[in-house]
Amino acid sequence: MKYNERIREIREDNFLTQQKIADLLHIGQRTYSDYESGKTRIPVDNLLILARFYDVSVDYITGASDIKNSYPKE
Repeated sequence: MKYNERIREIREDNFLTQQKIADLLHIGQRTYSDYESGKTRIPVDNLLILARFYDVSVDYITGASDIKNSYPKE
């Protein structure tokens, strides 16, 4: 699964709107929509924020793994 598909799936599984996630990332809803559609690549910093927010590994968000491990604790 591609990361853009995964971030949409996780967001929808958590019953969140694109606007809510855009606010979390301090970006516009349209920019976030472009991340989910694959039109724009999501910056690594934003991937880390999403992984921490959803408590999943970056590997899971990027599609490198289908195992939903928790975000590493500091």
